[in-house]
Parts: sequence; C-alpha cells; structure tokens
Amino acid sequence: MIDVTAEDIEGFLRDRLRQRIKTKTSNGYRLGRTIRPTTVHQDLRVLRRILNVAVRKRLIPLNPCSCVEFPVVLKGKFRPHYAMWSEQQRIERHSPQYLCNVIRLMTETGLRVKKELLPMKKDQVDLTNMTIWIPDSKTDNGIAEVPLTPIAAAALRNQIALSGPDQYLFPSERKPGTHQKSLKKVWRTTLKKAGIPYFRLYDLRSTYSTRLSAGGVADEWLTQMLRQGDAQVMKKYSQMKLQMKREALGKLNRLANEMMLGEPQHLPENGGFGTVVEQS
Repeated sequence: MIDVTAEDIEGFLRDRLRQRIKTKTSNGYRLGRTIRPTTVHQDLRVLRRILNVAVRKRLIPLNPCSCVEFPVVLKGKFRPHYAMWSEQQRIERHSPQYLCNVIRLMTETGLRVKKELLPMKKDQVDLTNMTIWIPDSKTDNGIAEVPLTPIAAAALRNQIALSGPDQYLFPSERKPGTHQKSLKKVWRTTLKKAGIPYFRLYDLRSTYSTRLSAGGVADEWLTQMLRQGDAQVMKKYSQMKLQMKREALGKLNRLANEMMLGEPQHLPENGGFGTVVEQS
C-alpha cells in the first residue's frame, strides 16, 4: 500500500472510464456502452475507505485518494439537495409528529438517520447539558458527544413523550423491543402530500452542513461538526451553497419590493439588513 500513489489512482481512473461493459453470451463476451462515471466513483469510494483504514492503523502516512478528483455526476443520487426553510416548514406541516421530530433533529444536529438517529436510546440524551452521546457510527470520528440547539432539544422532549416507556426514541410498532429500521415509505408519502419532488431524507444532513457554512462556519470546524474524517466531503456542498445564496437574494428582493410599495423605511435599529427608500 505504501507504493500506491495519486498518479497510480488517476491512471486507474482514466483506464476505468474508457472500459466498456462486458456481457456474457453463448459466443463469448459482447461489449456494450462505456462504464458510467458513477460506477467508477463507487469503485474509488471503496478504495478510499480501505486506505483511510490503513491511515488510521498507521500503515501508511497519507491517503493518496485525497489528491485525486473523483468522477462525480451532479444528478440523481449523487446530487445533494438543500431544503429551503419554506420547504422544510411545508414538509413538517404534512408530516406525522415523529417524522417532524426527525426532520428537526437532522437539520439541527446533522445526525445520520439509520446509524445514529433511529437506533438512539433515551439514556443517550442529556437534556440538562443539552447534548446527546453517539456510541456507534459510520466512522470512528462519528463517535462523539453532539451539542443540541433549543429546537433540537424541543424535538427530543416531544419524541420522548411520544415513545412512551420504550427504551428507544423511535420504537418499532411491528416488533416491540426494537427500533424503526427505515423511514423511506413515510418520507416518500409525506413529500407527495406536500407536493415536493422526491429527495433523500439523508440530504437533511447536507442541509445542516450548508446552513452552517452559509452562516460563516469555517470548513475545518464544519468537518468536525459533521464528525467526518475526510475534508473532501465539503466539495459536494458548493452547488447547495449557491442555491442558498439565490434564496437569500430572492428574500432581499421581495423585501425591497414590499418597501417600495409601502411607506418609506429606515434601517433597522437592531443592526439587521434593510433597504432605505429615499423620498423624492
């Protein structure tokens, strides 16, 4: 593994992108279309994971994948979705209460839904100190104490009341003594009722990180708050940050139009943003 370099990985990437799909027939193999970039991306994700483990075990000093641009197509499942505030509120209005709590917890803490949130037990929650403890996660960096915002704490209190005497925050209705395994069906149904095109529930974790980034949190701190070991994950949020900027500009334009139609206004005394309309 020490001999593997970034140049070797880039060479593999270029060769893999030129390969064609082989289909076995009675006469041998038939070549089809070229392999999709998303397939090659998955191959390299596995390689990156292997080398990350090697770095943690100090078998190699650095993961050479960190110097390689992975082939990512910004469509389909590889394009993260940023949920606007208005969109989130619309979804919550059509959600059952427990799903509403999930949405608020994910957008306020960035928890991973399957590995961290759904298996959560009540003894992991410390509302006195406004923290939750994550004992098991996707990566070693994910095992940590996560701070709570007032919105997240309120959602936890609500969910503790909903779950009753069960040890889990999200107990399974079908199998008592276990937790819910998936929210795909209720999530898809809720989005349909709200009239919003489908996007993954996991993208609410991306929404959390994008809001932090737009609020001025440095990428180094954001990586720690996401409990990620690879800073390269930040690259995929650039498109979402652009969408958030457009949303902010739209709000500013609407505010300016309302002020033009109404009485002349002055800058807010609290230091917020505003528009001054001069009297002619």
